[in-house]
Amino acid sequence: MPAPLRYIESSSHLPAEADAVVIGGGIIGSFTAYYLARRGLKVALIEKGVIAGEQSSRNWGWCRQQNRDARELPLSTKSLDLWERFSAESGEATGFQRCGLFYASNNEEELETWANWGRFARTVGVETHMLDAQQAMARAGAFTDKSWRGGVWSPTDGIANPGLAAPAAAKALMAMGSSVHQGCAARGLETSGGAVSAVVTEKGTIRTKLVVMAGGAWASSFCYQLGVRFPQAAVRQTIAAVATSALHLPDAFFSKSVAITRRGEGIHTLAVSGRARVDPTPQFLRFHRDFLPMFAKRWRNLFPGGFDGWRAGHEGVTRWRLDQPTPMEAMRILDAKVDAVAVVKAQERASELVPSLRKVPVVASWAGYVDSTPDGVPVIGEVPGVPGMILAAGFSGHGFGIGPGAGHLAADLATGAAPIVDPQDYSLLRFMPGGRVEVADF
Repeated sequence: MPAPLRYIESSSHLPAEADAVVIGGGIIGSFTAYYLARRGLKVALIEKGVIAGEQSSRNWGWCRQQNRDARELPLSTKSLDLWERFSAESGEATGFQRCGLFYASNNEEELETWANWGRFARTVGVETHMLDAQQAMARAGAFTDKSWRGGVWSPTDGIANPGLAAPAAAKALMAMGSSVHQGCAARGLETSGGAVSAVVTEKGTIRTKLVVMAGGAWASSFCYQLGVRFPQAAVRQTIAAVATSALHLPDAFFSKSVAITRRGEGIHTLAVSGRARVDPTPQFLRFHRDFLPMFAKRWRNLFPGGFDGWRAGHEGVTRWRLDQPTPMEAMRILDAKVDAVAVVKAQERASELVPSLRKVPVVASWAGYVDSTPDGVPVIGEVPGVPGMILAAGFSGHGFGIGPGAGHLAADLATGAAPIVDPQDYSLLRFMPGGRVEVADF
C-alpha cells in the first residue's frame, strides 16, 4: 500500500513556455523548483504520478548529519537550517523538528566507527556526543529493556514528515506563481544547437532553455534516451507502521537490528536497518560491474527479490519515442511490493526493545525503490554534452534529509549562482572513465 501522503491539486494549464522545467515531483525536484521560483523564475514542475508518490513519501523521514559520508556532510548541515527556514518563509508545514537522534549499540567495532566519525564531525562544527553504557541506558529510559554498551546522541539532528514535505514545497512554489503538473510524464527533450530548447510531455511541449532531471529511480533511463550514461540501480526497502499513542517511544532511534521513528501523531514506523531486496532489472544487469564494490560491502543486508522491478520499467534499457506513451505512463507510481518477512522481523526486533509493542498491531506497511549510485553519493550537476540540463538523482537513501540543500544546490547550478556548498563531489564526471569512485561508509 502507499504511505500516508498529502495530496495537492495540480495547476490548471500546462504552460507553453517556462524559465525552467523540473522533471520529478519527489523531495529533490519539489525543493529544486521551490528555490528556482524564489529567484523569480517561472517554473513548471512535472510529475508523471503524484507529488511524493514514490520513495519521497516512503522513507524514514530522518534529517541527519550523524554518520554522514564526509562528502554529504556539508549539504546535510545546510539542509537542517533550510528545513527550519522553509516553514518560516512559506507558511507550509513539513513536520520538521530538531528532536535529536539516538543511536545505540553493543558492538565495539560499531561504537569505535561512530567515535571516529564524531571526532571528525566536531572539527567541522557538528554537535555529536558519544555515550557510555550508563549514559546510553539513561537516554533509552523506559522504552527499552535491553542494555547497551554505548551509543551516540546527535541533538541538533531531527525528523520531518515524508507525507507532508514535498507537497509543502510544491504548494509553496505555486503560491509564487509557478505551476505543478501531476499525471504528466516528461517523455524527453528537444534541443537546438545541441542545447536544451524544450521538454516534451504527454500533455504537450514546454519551451525552455533550462531543465532539471530529478526523476529518482527513473532518472538513469531518462538519461539513456539522451545518450548519457548514468550508473544507477535501486533496491526495495520496506517499512511497517504501528499505532503508539499509548506508548512513550523516542522520536528517532537507531540500532543495528531496528530503527524506530515517529511519523505524525500517534504513529511510529519500524524498519530493519539496512535490509533490502534486490529485484533484477535490465539496467541492474547493465551496471552490475559498477555496483559490485558496494554490494560486496553490504551483501549481508541484501536479499534476492522478484521480477516486479523488471516489469515496472523504471530501469529499462529501451528507447522511447516522444510521440508515443513511455514506460512512465504505464507505471505512474512505483508502489513496490512489501517484504512480508521484513515487516515481521521489524516488529519482532522492536518488541525485544519495547515488550509492550508485542500487543500493538501493524496498521500499515509499504515499500519503495531506493535508487543509488555506485559510491552511495548523489549526482547534482550539469550533464556533459547537454547544455541546459542539470541532473539531481541517485541519492542512495539519503535524499529526504538533504532534500532542501540538494534542491538549493541544483537551483544554484542551474542559474549560475554561487553554490551553497562545493559541488565537486557530486559531479557525474566521477563515473566517467578515469573518474574516482569511493564507496560511502555509512
